[in-house]
Amino acid sequence: MNIKYLTYDAVVVGTGAAGYNAALRINQEGNKSVCIVTEGVNTGTSRNTGSDKQTYYKLGLGGDSADSVRKMAENLFSCGSMDGDTALCEAALSARCFLNLAEAGVQFPVNRYGEYVGYKTDHDPYARATSAGPLTSKFMTEALEKRAKAQNIPVYDNLLAIEVLKNSENEAIGLLCLNLNDNSYVAFRSTAVVLCTGGPAGIYADSVYPECHTGTSSLALLAGASLQNMTEWQYGLASINPRWNVSGTYMQVLPRFVSVDADGNEYEFLADYFSDIYEALSLVFLKGYQWPFDSKKVLEGSSVIDLLVYRECVLKNRRVYLDYTKNPFSLDNIKYEKLSKDAYEYLYKAEALFGTPIERLKKMNMPAIELYRSKGLDIETEYLEIALCAQHNNGGIAVDLWWQTSIRGLFAAGECAGTHGVTRPGGSALNSGQVGSLRASMYISQDKRELTNEIEFSEILKAALIRQDNFLDNVKGGMENVRDLIKLAQRKMSDCGAAIRNPEMMSAYLSEIKDELKNFEKKVKVGELRNLFLAYKLYDILYTQLATLTALIDFSETIGATRGSALYGDKNGELRNGLDELFRFTVENGESFKKIQEVKLCEDKLSATTLWRDVRPFVDEEDFFENVWRRYREDKNIY
Repeated sequence: MNIKYLTYDAVVVGTGAAGYNAALRINQEGNKSVCIVTEGVNTGTSRNTGSDKQTYYKLGLGGDSADSVRKMAENLFSCGSMDGDTALCEAALSARCFLNLAEAGVQFPVNRYGEYVGYKTDHDPYARATSAGPLTSKFMTEALEKRAKAQNIPVYDNLLAIEVLKNSENEAIGLLCLNLNDNSYVAFRSTAVVLCTGGPAGIYADSVYPECHTGTSSLALLAGASLQNMTEWQYGLASINPRWNVSGTYMQVLPRFVSVDADGNEYEFLADYFSDIYEALSLVFLKGYQWPFDSKKVLEGSSVIDLLVYRECVLKNRRVYLDYTKNPFSLDNIKYEKLSKDAYEYLYKAEALFGTPIERLKKMNMPAIELYRSKGLDIETEYLEIALCAQHNNGGIAVDLWWQTSIRGLFAAGECAGTHGVTRPGGSALNSGQVGSLRASMYISQDKRELTNEIEFSEILKAALIRQDNFLDNVKGGMENVRDLIKLAQRKMSDCGAAIRNPEMMSAYLSEIKDELKNFEKKVKVGELRNLFLAYKLYDILYTQLATLTALIDFSETIGATRGSALYGDKNGELRNGLDELFRFTVENGESFKKIQEVKLCEDKLSATTLWRDVRPFVDEEDFFENVWRRYREDKNIY
C-alpha cells in the first residue's frame, strides 16, 4: 500500500481526437493543471480507423444554401432519442471546433476562394459534410497531438484506468490505474476525470473497430453512472482482416459477392435471391452511400444486401468475400443502362462504364486499392473477406449539456458519451467528440470545487487498492483461459445481440453473463503476469454486455418493434419476399423517438435496471445580447 499518487486538477483518459482536444482546451484556460492517461498512445479508434472518404459533419460554411445553428440543431434533434440541449450545443460549437482543426493543420479542402465546400451525407439535408480523405480522424488526432506536445501537456502511457475514485458525496476525486509494464498501481488525485475512451468496441466478435481499441465503458458504469441509448448502434459491411468499412466506391464499382462453404465450394449467393440481376447490382451500388444497415431499407431498399450476407455467414456458416477481379453474375459486359438511374448516371460521370470491378476502382479511386495493399492485402488478385460488423455506438455514457455524468466531476466525451440519436448524420460523431470535449473543458475551467485533502484521499485510495489487490490475487495462476473467455463472450454477443436481435437468445446469454460475473474470480485464470490486464478487459466486456443486453431486452419488451440499425424479430411483423422468418419484423412508429432509455447497475452489481425518460426539450432561450454579455462576464454562462 506504499503508493505515490500524482495530483492534477483534471485527468483526461484517452489519446484520441476527443482526449487530446479536452486536455488542450483545459490547458488553454491557464488556471487548471491537466494530464492525459492512456493504455497506449497509438491505440484507439480515432487514430486507427477510417473509410472510403471519412466524413466530418459541420455547419455549412460554403455555397449559397442558407444554413444556421438552429437548423443544424433541429436536424440533429430530429434524429430521435436525442436531447435538445445537446443538439443545440453540437450545432452552436460546430464551426468553432471545425475551424480549430483546420487551423491545427487538418487539410479540409477549400475552393479557390476559401469556402469549405460540402456534400450530403446520410440523414443530412444540407450538404454539411466535408472530409480530409479516408483518414480524417487520424489526421485530427495527429494534429491535436502535435499541439499537446508543443504545450508540454504530460501524457502517461501504458496505464490502464481501472477505477474512478469517489468520495462519500458521490463525487469523482481521482483515478486508479494499472501500469501495464509491471502491474504496479498509479493513482491520480483530481477534481475532474474526463473519459475519452471511445465506444465499447470489445463486446462484439464481428467488428470493424480496430483491434487495438476495446473501450472502457464499465469504468463509468461501475462508478454508478448511467448509460443511455445502448440499443442504438451502427452496423455495416466491413472487411474483417484487415478491419475496414467497405463503403463508398468499394461498393459503387459493383464487386462480386461470393460465399464459400467448409468444403471450399463457391456460391454467388445474390443470384439465388434476385431474379433481376440488375436490381441486385443497383442495390449493391446504393450500399456505397447507404452503408449502415438501416431497418427502413429492408422491405424495399439496399439493406437487404446486409441480411443476405448475414444469412450466409451466420445461418449457413459460410465465409463471405468481395471479388473485384471479375464482374458479378459471369457478365462479360455489364449493360449499364439497365442499372438504376442513380447508379448509371454516377458511373457515367465517373467515366467508369467499362471493365471489371478492379478496373473501375482504379479509375474512380486508386487510393482505395492502395489502402488495402498497405495493410497486406492486394484486392487486384485476392478476395476480400467481409461480414456484417459493429462500427459505432450511438449510445454510451449519459451526460448533461456540459458532458458531465451523474457523478459530479466525471465527464465523458467522444464516442463513449451517449449523445447521438437513433439516425445520426454520417460524420456527426467527429463533430460531437470535439464539441463534447470543449464543453467539458469549459465547465471544468470554471468549477470551484477543491481537491480532496490528502488524508481523506489516502483512505479512499487504500480501500480501492485492497479491492484491486484481492481481484488480481484471485485471477492469478492456473491454466490461462482469459483469452478464450474473451473470444467466447464476443462471439455470443455478435450472434444474439448485434444487427439481428433474438430476444430468446439474448435472455439466455444475459443469464450466462450474470453467472460469469458472480463467479468471475473463480472461473477466470491468468497464467502469465504480463496478461493480467486481460482480466480487466474481460471484466469490462461482461459488464458492458450486461448493460447492453439489459437495454436490448427491455426495448424488445417495452417497444416491441424495430428502429435504426438493428432488427428485432417479430412473428407478427412484415417479411421481405424470399427472406427467412428470422428477418420478420415490425417497423417502430416513431413514438419511441421522444424517449431516452437509460440503464444502470443495481446495488448487487450482478444485474442492471432500466428507466425511460423524456428527451430534454429543444431549447429556445432569449438571446438579447446585453443580457448574454452580462452573464458571460460573470461566469461565462457556465452555470
